[in-house]
Amino acid sequence: MITRTRLAAGTCALLAALTAGLAFPSGAAAGEPTGEDAPKVDLVLDVSGSMRTRDIDGGTRMAAAKQAFNEVLDATPEEVELGIRTLGADYPGDDRERGCKDTARLYPVGPLDRTEAKTAVATLSPTGWTPIGPALLAAADDLEGGAGSKRIVLISDGEDTCAPLDPCEVAREIAAKGIGLTIDTLGLVPNAKMRQQLSCIAEATGGTYTSVEHTDELTDRVNQLVDRAADPVVTPVATEGAGSCAKAPTLESGLYTDREEFGRERWYRVDVLPGQELRASVSVGADRAVAPSYGVLLRAVTVHGREIVRGEAAGDGRTDVISTGLRYPKAERDGADGDKPAAETVCLQVTHSFAAASGVKTTPGLPLELTVDVVEGPGDADDVAAFGLGRGWWLLGVLVLVGFLAGLLWGWLSRWRFAVWRTN
Repeated sequence: MITRTRLAAGTCALLAALTAGLAFPSGAAAGEPTGEDAPKVDLVLDVSGSMRTRDIDGGTRMAAAKQAFNEVLDATPEEVELGIRTLGADYPGDDRERGCKDTARLYPVGPLDRTEAKTAVATLSPTGWTPIGPALLAAADDLEGGAGSKRIVLISDGEDTCAPLDPCEVAREIAAKGIGLTIDTLGLVPNAKMRQQLSCIAEATGGTYTSVEHTDELTDRVNQLVDRAADPVVTPVATEGAGSCAKAPTLESGLYTDREEFGRERWYRVDVLPGQELRASVSVGADRAVAPSYGVLLRAVTVHGREIVRGEAAGDGRTDVISTGLRYPKAERDGADGDKPAAETVCLQVTHSFAAASGVKTTPGLPLELTVDVVEGPGDADDVAAFGLGRGWWLLGVLVLVGFLAGLLWGWLSRWRFAVWRTN
């Protein structure tokens, strides 16, 4: 257990260091924030008939939501582009087909006119169905375009009423697009089924779920999420690994996101010059129910299939994300004056042993986040990686030599003790 804990701490520290870009080259590399696009937030509010219920601080759920929205609009940072979308606000009838299309853009995502937005919120009245899935799809379209952070904040008081369009599957499809969109969910006076559904939606995109039972809690939490959208973030670049090294995409230093199906592997290529060091890490998250034991393996191999170094980690169901990393320093080589050193193509292979629980859909694949960093190689001789110990062969040789010497010493001591015993 202690070994596992230390391994997990070490790999997480490596992932954090690489993700922070401690040695990224100057300029905007893949996955770096550029600051050119404004952060966007789309508030998605459930305005279904159940929002008439009077159980939040003596008033209706709708009244609590309106009050919270007005305070959030006053506190929204100037740099955030904010929009409001509703679900269940317009159709009061019993036609399921029409009710499950009832989602509308109340205020478009863009520079905020606080007075206009408040006026729009004041017109809301609890009306109809709860089409969460269609509303999430429409909200994703509202946030389309631009490279800034994108966040959907969903506030609902009940589970979706428009199955079979499962909102959890919708969230996974949105995450699989690799557009860097996060969905946070808030449940008003939640029950177990609603809590499970809203948690699943949030987890699918790396968001958060919060249970809310008071107006001030709702206000504070939505304000936090809107403020968080304004914080500088690194948006991963969507990529698509191949089934073999020969067809894999070539990556530069940066943060990447992909999807890996159960029982499959993903391959990527990185060019490393003599004197440089490749640092890579990978995290795989379980956004659905999986078997309790699992692992992840990251291998660096040559284009001919020879393994250079590997990193691996195992989990037992206590966390839904598992990470590992590796380092590969490429030694300097002497060449003729004026010769440009040739880069070595290193193939990165990612595999995991997650297994889907019975009845759980296996597509899209599990979310994968890959960090690649190519930096100047270590110059100090005391750097373990500089000796190539991470490649395995050096370490094996050292262990064999130590074992041989220990055997000789033990044999000599045994013979000496036996001779002393005979003499006495």
